[in-house]
Amino acid sequence: MNDYTNKKEHLGQIIQHYAKKDIVVAFSGGVDSCLLLKLSCEAAKETGRKVYGVTVQTKLHPAGEIEEAEKMCREIGAKHMVIQIDELKEAGILDNPVERCYLCKRYLFSKALEQAAILQADVVIEGTNEDDLHVYRPGIRALRELGIVSPLAQAGITKAEVRKMAAEWNLRAAGKPSVPCLATRFPYGTALTYEKMRLVEKGEAYLKTFGFNNVRIRVHGNIARLEVDEGEFTKVMRYKSEIISYLKELGYVYITLDLEGFRSGSMDTGLYTVGIFG
Repeated sequence: MNDYTNKKEHLGQIIQHYAKKDIVVAFSGGVDSCLLLKLSCEAAKETGRKVYGVTVQTKLHPAGEIEEAEKMCREIGAKHMVIQIDELKEAGILDNPVERCYLCKRYLFSKALEQAAILQADVVIEGTNEDDLHVYRPGIRALRELGIVSPLAQAGITKAEVRKMAAEWNLRAAGKPSVPCLATRFPYGTALTYEKMRLVEKGEAYLKTFGFNNVRIRVHGNIARLEVDEGEFTKVMRYKSEIISYLKELGYVYITLDLEGFRSGSMDTGLYTVGIFG
């Protein structure tokens, strides 16, 4: 067997083990958690146990994500539950600290564990994959401290392999771009408000109407720094008048295009130079 087949087999064994009891899947609606939910439901058919897709309704993600998560959960066949929180007030991240992801994950998954206890489910699993282990992800420490299980990472499954496996299961999320929290659009140490994040959300939603696949608006004071895939730079220039007009209406004074293009986690770049990234 090749490496991918071995990993798939290992992942299946991990899921089968946990499906001997009821499972809570931390379900965002992204491809990682979608694959885990599908595999858990398939395993539960054999064990007769229950699978719950629990979504934390966070204000740090675009509003439409919760409806999408509900739809995917129904399609897969798991019982969907929503936990509503206000992490800006309750997780200690108002000033966007470098440890934001840790503080937020610890708070979110503490709530997921509380829900699991109510449901009498023995385990909470989530979608950290192998690639996440090699970039700045302080939230992973919170998962380990709380005893949250990450089957994809355990099996060594990369993001590309997650997408390949999701496509094999014909899951709609297979090609879905990642949707990180809106706090990632601001430099560390910036005071966060829901108003600022909603403006970013509106701006990115507008840009997507032009057909951009990956798009981020990184905010530096009154500057909106646009990140899109390099192959779509010409599209930015084609619609630059409309883009500039709309973003200035939102309150941004300067509109720039980042010549390095879209890259996940670009706000973490400075962490290398200050020695924070291990």
